[in-house]
Amino acid sequence: MGVERLTWRPDVLGPAYQQHDLPLPDGALATLVRRVEPGVADSAKPAVLYLHGFVDYFFHPHVADAFEARGYRFYALDLRSHGRSMGRGKEEGVPNYVRHLSVYAQDLDAAAAAIRAEGHRQLILMGHSTGGLIGPLWAAARPGRLTALVLNSPWLDFNANRLMRGPVTQLMHGIAKVAPKAKVSGLKCYYGQALHRDTGGEWDYDLAWKPHNGFPVGAGWFSSVRRAHQRIKEGLDIACPILMMTSLRRGDNLHRHDELLTTDSVLDPRQMWRLAAKLGPDVEVRALAAGAHDLALSPEPTRTRYLTEVLDWLDRVVEAG
Repeated sequence: MGVERLTWRPDVLGPAYQQHDLPLPDGALATLVRRVEPGVADSAKPAVLYLHGFVDYFFHPHVADAFEARGYRFYALDLRSHGRSMGRGKEEGVPNYVRHLSVYAQDLDAAAAAIRAEGHRQLILMGHSTGGLIGPLWAAARPGRLTALVLNSPWLDFNANRLMRGPVTQLMHGIAKVAPKAKVSGLKCYYGQALHRDTGGEWDYDLAWKPHNGFPVGAGWFSSVRRAHQRIKEGLDIACPILMMTSLRRGDNLHRHDELLTTDSVLDPRQMWRLAAKLGPDVEVRALAAGAHDLALSPEPTRTRYLTEVLDWLDRVVEAG
């Protein structure tokens, strides 16, 4: 039986991009995005799949450009109820909400299958923030699937005090059992405002898909995230090479300040560094001075250094493999 041909249509990023619907087994829908530039990609290199974070979606054409210039065919996944996938397919009624992070394995399985249908036999996964939590869990559950894993400021632990990390987390587990969609938290607006062009930043993205104040954080989702954090602490033993990139410094994640885009003002890099060895036996950690939470959105020259270091590392891993 032949492989079904994928149906691509124009994407919001313009003529260089296309998107493809990924219907999922439970009735939800995710969206795969690709950069279209015939004759650039090296067929001998793995394809790259980008996975966004919470209150996020793929709007990073400069990242795709950098990877395609090095010969990597670039894809990005908007998870169910995120970005391009919002309001489409079966949803939980709250944007970005799922009760169990494990359902995202369906999204990643569908994306990996579609990329294989495009003729790629090797895959690199690149996860940012919550995508940097979901990605390792999927990699651990699908041994041998990835050639390499790249993590951009991964959310491996809860950036909060001991009360929040302990007793409050246990309370959220209890609430999640009886009222999983109960709002328990939300995002501060300061980091998003620093990023967006309309409020002084460099970047133009859809505020309906990535609002400054985020979306409601449901108890079920939060409980699942904390259980995933516990799995990281217990160890995943991912076999493929892993590169973890972080900002060099933690910034204030609760107030407005002048270093929102030159520190990680969402998560704590020190937590990432401590947990890196729990991911697998082959993990390299690098920290960048003046890096934002999303290193790909850092001010220059940091974002170019970030992309260069990732691509140089991948070239070595692919050549060695």
